[in-house]
Amino acid sequence: MSLPAHALPPLGARGLRLVSGPTPPEDRLLSPYTGLTRAHWIAAARDLVTSAVRYRSAGGARLDLPGRPSRQGVAVDGLEGFARTFQLVALLGVADDSAQTRQLVAAYLTGLAAGTDPRDGAGEAWGPIGHVDSPGGQPQVEAAGIALSLHLSREVTWERLDPPVQDAVAAWLGGILDKEPSPNNWYLFPLTVASFLEAVGRGDDLTRQVIGRGLALIDQWYRGRGWYSDGDGEAYDHYVGWALHLYPMMHAHLRGDSALAARLGERLEEFLHTFARTFDRDGAPLYLGRSMTYRTAAGAAVALGAVTGRSPLSPGQSRRLLSATLRHFLTREVRRDGILVPGWYGPHEPTVQRYSGPASPYWASKGFFGLLAAEESPLWTAVEEPLPTDAQDTVEVIAPVGLLLQTTASDGIVRVHNHGSDNIRPFEADAGVPDPLYARYGYSTRTGPTAVHNPSDNDIQILFRDRWSARRRIHRAGAGSDWLASWSAVRFPHFQPLPGSDDASHGSVPPSARIEAVTIARGPVEVRIHRLRFAPPGCVVRSSGWAVAAERPEGLAATVDGAAADVLGPDALRSSLVGVIGWEKATSRPATWGTAFGPWATMPELSATTGSDLFVSLASLSTSISSADLSRAVRVDVRGSTITAVWADGTADSVLDLDRVFASG
Repeated sequence: MSLPAHALPPLGARGLRLVSGPTPPEDRLLSPYTGLTRAHWIAAARDLVTSAVRYRSAGGARLDLPGRPSRQGVAVDGLEGFARTFQLVALLGVADDSAQTRQLVAAYLTGLAAGTDPRDGAGEAWGPIGHVDSPGGQPQVEAAGIALSLHLSREVTWERLDPPVQDAVAAWLGGILDKEPSPNNWYLFPLTVASFLEAVGRGDDLTRQVIGRGLALIDQWYRGRGWYSDGDGEAYDHYVGWALHLYPMMHAHLRGDSALAARLGERLEEFLHTFARTFDRDGAPLYLGRSMTYRTAAGAAVALGAVTGRSPLSPGQSRRLLSATLRHFLTREVRRDGILVPGWYGPHEPTVQRYSGPASPYWASKGFFGLLAAEESPLWTAVEEPLPTDAQDTVEVIAPVGLLLQTTASDGIVRVHNHGSDNIRPFEADAGVPDPLYARYGYSTRTGPTAVHNPSDNDIQILFRDRWSARRRIHRAGAGSDWLASWSAVRFPHFQPLPGSDDASHGSVPPSARIEAVTIARGPVEVRIHRLRFAPPGCVVRSSGWAVAAERPEGLAATVDGAAADVLGPDALRSSLVGVIGWEKATSRPATWGTAFGPWATMPELSATTGSDLFVSLASLSTSISSADLSRAVRVDVRGSTITAVWADGTADSVLDLDRVFASG
């Protein structure tokens, strides 16, 4: 049969790399783009659990997976293994009434009883839930996961527990209600527990209070167009979808609160208008922010929209997007001996946070929420359909959160230019170590940020007193139809006590020094404008492009010509950078720690001396254009503080006045 344009290739002999059984056959009539059906999702979920349960403790209350322990210790890591795989089991219990699934459910109910047994004599009990800064803080996360799993699968889990076990489980879960969470999405964990307790007739004044508090906080954190900040401040990443939308919307959906579901559903639908476009055509999520090791969890909001009927995508589009993401990871080396490894494709230490343990990747289970849709649901029966980004390039400004979304139909790459998300709380100092997961000017679906102590990708820096500046707090400055602007104070962190430390003091602070930045996007082309204010004179300034990764250095080819540089990597992926105004020369620089996309990376770079205060460059991440093509695609004119990008394709010029854009800063 003839497949549509942009269809993913056949899975091949290894399929989804399942361990406990073969991959079901592809169905290119129902799923012409991905080949995957509901049977693949069930098989993948069961395979992930079956591989992990080999590591269950004697009583079943822990899954002690191999790997570096988290800072919470191995006992909490074991609880994390239980809770996160239990979510897969609960979803399977709803979707699949096979003997194998019933056996898994029974084993996890035994573990649930052991973990909450107040008379524990076998060392299986999980112990009390503590405050965020205590050794019992992490169990807040896992308690919410267990409560949600019980809530969505009550008939096959909760209702099969004996009354004394139900009492013990409810008592353990209730320990979260009066504990202090972290000041962000963690406030939704007691909400989720309280929602379940009320649903099974165990509500009281405290459960009502924590539900009301959680819903009030997300209203405080709502920024518009469906986007929430993860707590006070400006932090926008995948937690918006897999936490800030997921937990409250599931509360409303499972409790049958139609008024709340309508209000939250409207936000979810608006969020998916832009968020669904952050997935690459090959299924890769945007690599931005922390906890990326959750992988398929990035699709949680897409699945939630499909299950609740609050999505701008058709069912065929939703399944195509979700199945492409499942394929993207399970056809790669994300598992070792069947176990999900912390990292992205393979192990990658900078992807993993200090709070992460060996079982943390199993929040991948959030991406399986589509299994809540019945077998006859349109999510599973509709034919996969084209996505809007298949046919046309997209440039969309999400002004309330300071993100500029850029997609290209020719290669399916997604890029997001960051002029608003910094993950710095309002009460925290604008100083210290830069955070590569939030501080860079650009993120994409095919590149990851370089690590601290490697050269920074997608950055501009000033060298002063032998230290490179760092971008910390981001101040949004203005937006147009195809551009976004921000400024940041110039900081020179001093790493202590050793050069390789992740801890840093503020270092030198030149008064009022700042970098103003604008990104203009059109097709695959970026115009990058930087203006320095009160920068120390005579300093070296550098700007970098996208970091392309490969398995080894010979997988990357760099070319430099004057003030233009290209880096060509695997699959024809090319990062190009051209100096237009202010820049003196180009080069390429390696990142020896690589990125999440490969152990070695190289990026193009421009450099100059701070004699001028205005620097303009052209950049692209593409499979189709080079630095020479960039120079032909757009001409940049400067008249005073007015910048005009004149596009060779004849489309409307991009014009902005820097003085006016940054006047209110």
